Amino acid sequence: MSDRNLIFTLAKVIIAAAWADGEVSPEEVNSLKDLLFQLPRSGKEGGLQMSGQEWARLEMYIDQPIGEAERARLIADLQDALRTPRDRQLVRQALDEMVGIDGEITADEQALVANVKQAIDDVNLNLFVQLGRMVGGAMARRTAVADAPNRERHFDDYIKNKVFYAVSHRLHVEQSELNIPEASLRKLSLAGGLMAKVAHVDHDVSEAEFGAMVQALQTHWEVDEVTAVFITEVAVSEAAKKLDHHRTVRQFATRTTREERLHFLDVLFAVAAADGMATYDEIEEIRAIARTLNLTREAFIEAKLKIPREQREA
Repeated sequence: MSDRNLIFTLAKVIIAAAWADGEVSPEEVNSLKDLLFQLPRSGKEGGLQMSGQEWARLEMYIDQPIGEAERARLIADLQDALRTPRDRQLVRQALDEMVGIDGEITADEQALVANVKQAIDDVNLNLFVQLGRMVGGAMARRTAVADAPNRERHFDDYIKNKVFYAVSHRLHVEQSELNIPEASLRKLSLAGGLMAKVAHVDHDVSEAEFGAMVQALQTHWEVDEVTAVFITEVAVSEAAKKLDHHRTVRQFATRTTREERLHFLDVLFAVAAADGMATYDEIEEIRAIARTLNLTREAFIEAKLKIPREQREA
């Protein structure tokens, strides 16, 4: 395979096929990543590797379920990327390998792979070569899926503000909305993400910590309870996937004043102590956040001392 775009597009279709039954287990995710890692090594070049940004874009598709409309768009993109009979053969082979990731082939997976193969077989490669693939079927397919979901349009949010990305995705899936301006929702998502990072230090967010996060969003950012609970649920879920510390903190810093950031330290300590004890690891997480926010050591200590000694682990 000589076309890097085909490699990348094929990888997205493989992910879509893995999501055919609506669920991908952690074990399947690891197997899927192994398969995708090997995919660029196949073909004539034998060694082409995906960039870090390309892998991040693939993770967007691995992280959230892929619906029927989005799968159709990805398949159409793959059809447009096919250039030679060898490309078509490799795509068919990769799909056959993919469906056996977990040792079982579900009816949904079989049906989807059959549809993908049929779509590939329907492409007249010689015609595409002759017409330069500028008109005809490729354009018609693109028109048909023009309005299909395309999460890569939100790649910047996926990288810099994953909680906001996840909030937006969930709202889209549930076909609902929050009565809050987008700029405010972005800031709240960052705040929720950082609170969740502190609460999730011990890999378990207690009910008290969850409640403290909801209360903080309601009290300090004046949002209603439904919005506060929604953002907290998403933030806790994303924290479990390991939010990028530096990107999250730096994005929060760009959207807040120094006074807001100082006050936010009090919020973080309140979350840490919500279950009765701010642990050493939680305090160190807050220290790291304060440092990245360019807040002084004195500001950090002042906020820490507002928590009673008996609620602070030495």
